[in-house]
Amino acid sequence: MDAGPVVEHSELLLIGGRSGVGKTSLAAELHHQLSEQRVRHAVIEGDNLDLAYPPPWAHGLAQQNLRALWSNYRALGYRRLIYTNTVSVLQAAELAQAMQDAPSITAVLLTCSEATVRRRLEQRETGAGLELHLERSLRRAAQLESEAPAWVRRIATDDQPLSGLAAEVLALLGWAAP
Repeated sequence: MDAGPVVEHSELLLIGGRSGVGKTSLAAELHHQLSEQRVRHAVIEGDNLDLAYPPPWAHGLAQQNLRALWSNYRALGYRRLIYTNTVSVLQAAELAQAMQDAPSITAVLLTCSEATVRRRLEQRETGAGLELHLERSLRRAAQLESEAPAWVRRIATDDQPLSGLAAEVLALLGWAAP
């Protein structure tokens, strides 16, 4: 049985931020903590909804795929979604529309220093792609900082344990039992 009150409307947590900031790691920790508390939820990595070559971004494929996936989750009784994508906090309206059920939205923009990003990306990127990835991450960080709405909660991830970051986000959401 789910912890907490019955949720009739959908709730959407958007986790955004540049590459290397910890979006996927935070989503995994949130999933772990919510699962431990038996809180019904789904996690979708937005990058996987339109990962193709040539990129199908101009066709709105990510939103179409989100609509289809969320429809399936809703049919099974899910009402809470954790969605990660670099620019998700800039696309809140479009993502909510794709869910087709007017979710309440909480958005967090993860931030961290250049040194932290470099250290994290060096652990997962190899070869010539590292410098390109670092450059793209820097550009995206500037865009997110300038374009993310004021209502988006900024959370620094430098030297923060994942359990603490997840606890901070869960406190914002109110999804978990106290």
